[in-house]
Formats: sequence, C-alpha cells, structure tokens
Amino acid sequence: MDHALTWAGQTLWLCPEKAAFWPDGRVLFVADFHLGKAHSFRRLGVPVPAGTSAANLQRLGLLVDRLAAREVVFLGDFLHSARAQGSPALDAFAQWRATRADLGLALLRGNHDRHAGDPPAVLGMVVGPEPMQRGPWALYHHPPAVGEGLAIAGHLHPAVRLGGRGGDRLTLPAFHWRHRQVLVLPAFGEFTGHASVVRQPGDACFVSDGERVVALP
Repeated sequence: MDHALTWAGQTLWLCPEKAAFWPDGRVLFVADFHLGKAHSFRRLGVPVPAGTSAANLQRLGLLVDRLAAREVVFLGDFLHSARAQGSPALDAFAQWRATRADLGLALLRGNHDRHAGDPPAVLGMVVGPEPMQRGPWALYHHPPAVGEGLAIAGHLHPAVRLGGRGGDRLTLPAFHWRHRQVLVLPAFGEFTGHASVVRQPGDACFVSDGERVVALP
C-alpha cells in the first residue's frame, strides 16, 4: 500500500517497492538502482549471488505497470561501475526497455555514474547533472542542504533498525524526510547495503516492509 505524502500542497506517493511517484505528472522516482553490481563483484572474484539485477528489473516493471508511469527518473547511481557496461544485466535492461518504448527514462548522474560512464544511447535515456527538475520537484543524487525547495534525493541508502520483544531486530528500508524539507529515498537495488537513519528533531521517517509504507511515530 502506497503512503500519500502531502508536501507544500503537492502529493507524492511513497511506494513499498522503494520508490516515489508523482501522480500529477505520472513520474516515478528511483534512487540507487546499481545495475550490474553483483556482476561487477564477480568480475573481481567476489562470490556473490546471481539474479539480483533481474529481480530489481522485474520489480521496476511491475511498479511501472501498476502506476501507469509515463517516465522513470533515476536519481543517480543507475550503473554500479564501468564493469556493468556490456554486462548481462545491462543487456537485460535493454531488452526490458525495448518492450516499453513509450516510457520516458532520465538519469541525473551520481558518484557511481561518473565512474561507470553514461548508459548506452540505445536505452534512449536523457542524462544530465543534478539538480534535475520535474514539475515542483528538485531532484538530486546527493541530498542538498535544507531550504532548497521540494527536494528529493538518494545516495544515502537510508534504513531503520527496529527492535521487538525478546531482542528481535529487523532492518527495513526507509524514506527519510530530513527536517521535512529534503526527502531521501531508500536504495531501489537489493544488493546495495544501507545506512541507519539518525533522526533529528523535525524529521519524519517512513519504512517499507515490501507490501506497505508506514510512518514511524
């Protein structure tokens, strides 16, 4: 279940698939996709599981279809490294893209993208620096200082560690609304790691369990 966030008279849906959606423009915002990360690690001799990029791509496709999105904007770190260029993961993305020729794709370069290089032209992706504007939303990879408009960013891979009875612990991806002025999205990619959110006075935080987004008290 999506969570409708009202912000300065605008509505943004926080999606349990770890993305945000602007319904008025039908634009989907995705942070830190890190396509080809597992492939890059295996190329370096690190034994990591295969299939993570395929799972991310399937989740993205289902989300685009569910929301009838017209455009997907990647908020940086679309490719994990230069080793992702020409990888099976990128080939799979190109095949996915070919089935959605009418879908707009855009990327604002993050720190990984600057090393990986731009995606191949066959993807038909508009690529530019941060910030990128979509309607009222100022889009960044690196979260800006507060007070810079309706800012949405990525990069930090926020998550929250929850505790329960008996010492149980659970870490969930989080949308961190810093000072209610900058919204940091969770990393969309599964194989990305995370950083625990340190909440400050005035912050709001929303966690996803994969099926719904819940505001923390």
